[in-house]
Amino acid sequence: MQRTCEVNYMTLMRLLPRDLNPGSERSYQVGESLQFQLRVLEESRFTSTVALTQHNPELPVWLQSRIEIRLYHDVRMAEVCAAQQISRLQPRYDYPNDGMHQPDEKAQVNLFLADWLNFCLRHGVSLAKIF
Repeated sequence: MQRTCEVNYMTLMRLLPRDLNPGSERSYQVGESLQFQLRVLEESRFTSTVALTQHNPELPVWLQSRIEIRLYHDVRMAEVCAAQQISRLQPRYDYPNDGMHQPDEKAQVNLFLADWLNFCLRHGVSLAKIF
């Protein structure tokens, strides 16, 4: 999982806006109706919190993915800290459990983020205004 978090950090730094001030964002269009948005939520000396959301007018809001990612700039790692309705992901879950979480759900969500970021990088067109 450490390698996945390191690769996610490098990919996110390519996709994020240059200034990591809270509120700064960048959107990517993929095809006709799919759009991804990266938005900086918090910024401190060694960490940033970023939200990656999917926007698709053909899907209801509750089906559109949202992931919160914490970037650790000192170690150059990015890990998913919240996904969909799960506000804090645990490193491991006992199985079975009341929340129906997979034992390695945090690792799976970080791998999903890696796939999503690579998809944006390969197929997305930045909607940032170029001056």
